[in-house]
Amino acid sequence: MGCHLNIGKESRCAVIGHGSWATALVKVLTMNELSVGWFVHNPEVIESLRNEGRNCRYLPDIEFDMDRIGLSDDINVVVGAAEILFLVTPAAYLKRYLSGLTVPLGDKMVVSAIKGIVPDENQFVTDYLKKTYGLSGSQVCFVCGPTHAEEVGHGRLTYLTLACPNVGKARIVGEKLQTPFLNVNYVKDIGFSERSAVLKNIYAVMVGMAVGLGYGDNFISVLVSNCIKEMFFLLDPQSVTDLTKFKPSNFFGDLLVSCYSSHSRNRQLGLLIGRGNTVKTALNEMTMVAEGYYASAMMPHLSAEQRAQLPIAEAAYQVLHQGVQARKAMKTLETLLT
Repeated sequence: MGCHLNIGKESRCAVIGHGSWATALVKVLTMNELSVGWFVHNPEVIESLRNEGRNCRYLPDIEFDMDRIGLSDDINVVVGAAEILFLVTPAAYLKRYLSGLTVPLGDKMVVSAIKGIVPDENQFVTDYLKKTYGLSGSQVCFVCGPTHAEEVGHGRLTYLTLACPNVGKARIVGEKLQTPFLNVNYVKDIGFSERSAVLKNIYAVMVGMAVGLGYGDNFISVLVSNCIKEMFFLLDPQSVTDLTKFKPSNFFGDLLVSCYSSHSRNRQLGLLIGRGNTVKTALNEMTMVAEGYYASAMMPHLSAEQRAQLPIAEAAYQVLHQGVQARKAMKTLETLLT
């Protein structure tokens, strides 16, 4: 039986997902909107939101004014009332979340806050959305930059970037997110932005792995420096040294925070593996999804497509999907890094 609260024409923004990042974004949106639609399909989370004004599973210390939340377990009710739709689920579960959707998206702005690959499709999320739902490029926006949910949800200063070919439409989205602690920037290149956001998760796994294996700060700095070089070689081989056209917080900031922060789930996955856990055991110990695991499976395809030598990304693929031992993979990298 569906659960519906306060969903009406005033719910111009809606969020799909109930994890930590979705929870943080709902909190931000309620600072600017009279009502925010929120699709949650987990009964336990719905119950805690209704009774306590909290998400009991993710960021449980954040309180919501439920009079400003249009909560429902019916995706069509939430999407139907919205003009701007924020997709905030793990990429691996996106198809499952949207499986019951029958409301057309043709008149909506769709914002992906997902830094991952749709596994069965081997597609970046925005590419999947455009192909599957017939969306134009100007209808799709991508949220990127160093944006750990724990800090955004608790109002700590954050620089967020919205990528969209139509900057005017991106600014409409940005007005919903702008707060005293959330600074919004804009770029047109959604392809570069999304791909760098996905790749940094893979590199964060490798950095965590190196830390877990006992490597020190000197080696980690070399590893991260080579990750930056590798990322640019894959994304933009013709202008690998031309960084002036990109906002540094978009790609460098996101890479650094994912590699070094204790909040980074991808770094945590690497740490567990580096400390001796099998990949399967490490994944089972994770309480949240590490997007780098799924994204790394796409590396052979991307490197072949670009005809690029990507030793760090290849090492991640070997450890996470081919059974290569972490220490062996890192020893090989020692001889290849510069």
